[in-house]
Amino acid sequence: MKNTTNSFLCLGYWPSAESFGFNTDILATNPINLSVVLGVLVFFGKGVLSDLLDNRKQKILRTIRNSEELREGAIEQLEKAQARLRKVETEADRFRLNGYSEIEREKLNLINSIYTTLEQLENYKNEAIHFEQQRVINQVRQRVLQQALQGALGTLNSCLNNELHLRTVSANIGMFGTMKEKITD
Repeated sequence: MKNTTNSFLCLGYWPSAESFGFNTDILATNPINLSVVLGVLVFFGKGVLSDLLDNRKQKILRTIRNSEELREGAIEQLEKAQARLRKVETEADRFRLNGYSEIEREKLNLINSIYTTLEQLENYKNEAIHFEQQRVINQVRQRVLQQALQGALGTLNSCLNNELHLRTVSANIGMFGTMKEKITD
């Protein structure tokens, strides 16, 4: 009983040992070969493939966890930075307001100080002018007095003779004597 078709399509027929050999029918042998290769790959490669997939899964999960931690850290830093920014802006506004009022206060103080200084300078100027006027007036008085004395001496020297001189001295002594009596009384 020999089958001339050499086909595996008949399930009830198994070729005998005499017909053992290579089957060159590509359509019949490829699905069988592929299923055997795939079966061997699945059986032996299942552990390696699952290990590779598990390692890859663990790396992805670690990366996701690290990313989440970094994200949370970045959010915390952002919140801290925003809080610091609000604080600095508040301080800047306070300094700006205080600075403006301080500038206005310093400006008014400076203006008042300048007015005070100008008044003091005006007073010093007036005192200096008054002092110079008094000094000049005293100098003029001294010169006038000196000139009057020189004129009087000149007049007296020209008009005065010995007799007139003796009478004047006697009259002054007499006045002095009467004044002395009045004082002692």
